[in-house]
Amino acid sequence: MIELNHVTRAYDAGPPALNNASLSVAAGESVAVLGPSGSGKSTLLNLIAGLDRPDSGTVTVDGVRVDGMSETAAAKHRRARIGMVFQFFHLLDDLTVTENVLLPARLLGLSRKAAEERAKRLLDDLGVGRFGDTHPARLSGGQRQRVAVARALMNRPPVLLADEPTGALDSAAGAEVAGLMKDLHADGHTIVLVTHDLALAEACATRTVRLADGEVLG
Repeated sequence: MIELNHVTRAYDAGPPALNNASLSVAAGESVAVLGPSGSGKSTLLNLIAGLDRPDSGTVTVDGVRVDGMSETAAAKHRRARIGMVFQFFHLLDDLTVTENVLLPARLLGLSRKAAEERAKRLLDDLGVGRFGDTHPARLSGGQRQRVAVARALMNRPPVLLADEPTGALDSAAGAEVAGLMKDLHADGHTIVLVTHDLALAEACATRTVRLADGEVLG
């Protein structure tokens, strides 16, 4: 499902964020990428999502080469193939929960009726359906992360990327989101999770790899 081959990405004059890194993720696998701050974890996710491009090497997602795409093509790739969950949720506070979840479908051009039905079903399945007309600022951290996951799943992407999804949460909410990620994998989602939290990795990943100084250590 995901294949990075000998990928290097450097910024300015510093050492490479990724240095000849290779990683394969099979369909239906849940992989946790562990490493300290500055080890290249977020760069890895950005390359998979087509938000960044390598200086050398190739990145393939769901059979599509993304490393040479234009920005327009990469945006279309993300809408159709990638769901992203972030540490700080990135929900729009001036929109309701339902409106936030509907955004990816609107960008992809799905019919409003079908999109609204899917948004309601996702929010219900994730235990936050009663908050559909609420604005995100009124929710707890764990609830907002559930809304963010619903948004990420809106367009049925084959790949879910999670960047420190419990980093902004207290321990109870973090355990809740870890359980959610485990359930998503059990439902067949392919997940790449980056974190510095070994407990999170052990709770919801079937395989762990480590990044250090931009290199994948296995």
